[in-house]
Amino acid sequence: MNTTATEQGQYEVLAVRYGEWHTTMRQIYHSFDVYQEEDAPVQIDYYFWVVRNSARTIVVDTGFRPEVALRRGRELLTPVPEALRLAGVEPLEVSHVVLTHFHYDHIGNLDLFPHSQVIAGSIEFDFWTGEVAEQPIFCTAVEAHEIDLVRKAQAGQRLTLVPDEDPRIPGVTFREVTGHTPGQIVVEVQTAGRPVLLASDASHMYEEFEKERPFHIASSLPDMYTGLKWLKMRSNDVEVIPGHDPAVMLRFPTENGIIARIA
Repeated sequence: MNTTATEQGQYEVLAVRYGEWHTTMRQIYHSFDVYQEEDAPVQIDYYFWVVRNSARTIVVDTGFRPEVALRRGRELLTPVPEALRLAGVEPLEVSHVVLTHFHYDHIGNLDLFPHSQVIAGSIEFDFWTGEVAEQPIFCTAVEAHEIDLVRKAQAGQRLTLVPDEDPRIPGVTFREVTGHTPGQIVVEVQTAGRPVLLASDASHMYEEFEKERPFHIASSLPDMYTGLKWLKMRSNDVEVIPGHDPAVMLRFPTENGIIARIA
């Protein structure tokens, strides 16, 4: 990428698929029976994302670890360190790691990036380091030692909490789109073409925001509906990338069987 594009904050964006889970529509959608549809099999893919140009490399979310996959019944197709290598990413050279939210499949492997600046939502951090997060309905979705790694990044002055603080990354912006978790953030990236909006779990699947159909894990259903409506509206102007849809690997050119080149 040329210097002018870098100065303008233009990036390439990759989705890196590292795992999968086979489940059903009734399992993943909140109150699925209200839609009066037949249940059907669903594949959930697990991704992290790479946003980079000649000035910086940003990794958005950091996947889950092998022992967590085994315990939770998820299939780890490519361990995250290997997936990073296939994407041409050297963890020690990553400038920023963005944690869209703190669920186990998004903040594992943070220890691979000891020198990176870490970006997370301020509400998200406050919630998962507070007492309510210890309730079973919440804590089963996270790994306590992984939350501790985020605390460690804060203690080491490597943590930026948005929107309270501004990471000041040209061409990359962040917005809270809550409902799945109390402080979920999404990432919008300028590219040489259409802007890309990495929705992560603000919308796991394309049909979530297209049909405004909430996922089964929700900290606030009203907030989730508001977020899905906003993503649907934004999809008129940007390329919205959901967090777990296998269709991402079909809609964009792929490499190595695990990388989708979004921009």
